[in-house]
Amino acid sequence: MGKKTKVALAIAAASAAAWAGTKAISKPQKREGKDVLQGRPFVLAHRGGAHLAPEHSMLAFDKSAELGVDGFQVDIRLTKDEEIIIFSDATVDRTSTSTGYIKDFTLAELKQINFGANFECLEGNKLYAEELIEVVTLREVLEKYQDKIFVINIKDGPDTYEGSLMPSKLWRLIEELNVTNQVIVTSSYSEQIDRFNLYAQNRVALGAGDADITKAYTSFTSQFGHLYNPKVDVFMVPLKSNVMNFDSPKFVQFLKDLNVPVMFKGINDLVSMSRLTRTGAQGIITDRPDLALPLLQKYQV
Repeated sequence: MGKKTKVALAIAAASAAAWAGTKAISKPQKREGKDVLQGRPFVLAHRGGAHLAPEHSMLAFDKSAELGVDGFQVDIRLTKDEEIIIFSDATVDRTSTSTGYIKDFTLAELKQINFGANFECLEGNKLYAEELIEVVTLREVLEKYQDKIFVINIKDGPDTYEGSLMPSKLWRLIEELNVTNQVIVTSSYSEQIDRFNLYAQNRVALGAGDADITKAYTSFTSQFGHLYNPKVDVFMVPLKSNVMNFDSPKFVQFLKDLNVPVMFKGINDLVSMSRLTRTGAQGIITDRPDLALPLLQKYQV
């Protein structure tokens, strides 16, 4: 046996011993289940139903609610006068004929802008250029749809002034409206989720940020998945991202064993919706809640 072979065998033996040792002493900590994540799979309208009406508009929320969705996924940002509005982009450019950063407008100023001006419906016709589609505050939709689930996505980054204020302001609003069991708070910035939880103290369901998702998937594909202890309550992921295949039944089960359900976002066809719920998905986040009607009828019976 050559020297290189002996070294390789020694390394393999050491790795196996390390794996066996950690396996023997590790006790993965399951998350305590949150009420909002219990029960049958549910359907959430992305940005209110972004392919049916101007995204994040009250018109979109109303249309999706009429279809019977279980709730909504919304993005939030902070205005100049520190109001929490439902909006995705850092600027108003894409959805209106105005320009500028959200952080530089007051709520009153934003209310004068038509956010449906550049919206194209499914047929490609611009139907809202002459109709004022107002920006909506988070308070408005939480108060109007008290029977719905809300996934609230913090868009302002932790290194911005607005982002530094958002976690505390969001918690105060949730606490004031008494909707702790109605919402899931998430962000692509894991730091924002951690900051929010300093106030919420695990009284609100937490979604996984980018760093949390990468860590979980890396643990899943390694020999040391038994060492992974989640610090969030639910994963909201696309089908795939780079080399990560989140729709793997084994990955979904890996997280479910830790009492962390998975919801899939960007799912806009019924075939995929049905397949994912059979795989074990807790929820579907879609731009096309109209296509989810058979699924809604199946689980709402």
